[in-house]
Amino acid sequence: MPRIELNNISKYALSNIDLIVEDKEILALVGPNGAGKSTVLNIIAGLVSYKGEVYFDGKNMDRVPPHKRGIGYLFQDLALFPHLTVAANIAYGLKIQGYGQTVIEKRVNELVDALHIGKLRDRFPNNLSGGEKQRVAIARAVAPFQKILLLDEPTSSLDAQTSKYLRAELSTLLRKLEITAVFVMHDLLGAEEIADRIAIIHKGRIEQVASPTDIFFQPKTAIVNEFIGMPNILNCDVCRILSSGLIEVMCGEMRIVLPYEGTTIKKIAIPPHDIYISDAKPPGPELNRYTGIITEIIPLRSIVRVKVLIGGNTLLAELPMETFVEMNLEKGGEVFAIVKLRRLRYFET
Repeated sequence: MPRIELNNISKYALSNIDLIVEDKEILALVGPNGAGKSTVLNIIAGLVSYKGEVYFDGKNMDRVPPHKRGIGYLFQDLALFPHLTVAANIAYGLKIQGYGQTVIEKRVNELVDALHIGKLRDRFPNNLSGGEKQRVAIARAVAPFQKILLLDEPTSSLDAQTSKYLRAELSTLLRKLEITAVFVMHDLLGAEEIADRIAIIHKGRIEQVASPTDIFFQPKTAIVNEFIGMPNILNCDVCRILSSGLIEVMCGEMRIVLPYEGTTIKKIAIPPHDIYISDAKPPGPELNRYTGIITEIIPLRSIVRVKVLIGGNTLLAELPMETFVEMNLEKGGEVFAIVKLRRLRYFET
């Protein structure tokens, strides 16, 4: 499957961008609205004109029309054929490309099994749920043995749980089929779940391309740091294995408990919006609960960032403006903090 290379690409918001997607890699392109994410997909697919050069495995594709680029494209609106059954939708591209019936049937069976939609094969799109439609659209996009798959916000219209399941299934399928894939996503957490690397794009420029771990623990620019939520990075001095699959780490004098997966933890990232701040001691167990002193208050438009000294570490927390006003917090005042266990990220050795 091909390696994609974009050289000095400009179009609309995009300004002289360079980007490489490795062979069989899953790359998530993440950024705010208007950053140029969908334009990148359209350029790879050859759907729009552009300045610069596009290569697949070293071959220049600038004069190759879209239908000859070997690309599957999953658009946001899915565009399933309402008059065709699920099986017929999936088989459509194969028939257009002239594959025989035996090959078509084998490929359709393979994909409906992989995406767990075998029971839906005789239904029509109007009788499918949102998640089912997404699975059918994915199967149709990859059915004609495409070398590259482009996906524009494939799970944005689904609820959180369905999105998570679909991303897991899609990741398994793409790796099994060894397809080079580029996702456009708004959800950084979703990108972490599926991507080998994440490309952060802002105002038409690629700010950083790295593994999910490196994006969080080694942001290269202030824009990337702001986009990922300015996480607090703590060095872990001591690790101690607890029972029930948990590990205790000491970051200075701050004791943090998190899931243990068999490796030593060296650093922890805590997003500011995942630190709960209260002026009164909250009820519940003492797990990852702390008392701290406010060292700085940074009011913004709709939120307030509060720096809190806890166990030798200064943590940045974030809370809504109305909540801050209600609590009447002040610099030098004592506050209670809870670090949400499920949102901790960590760097291992």
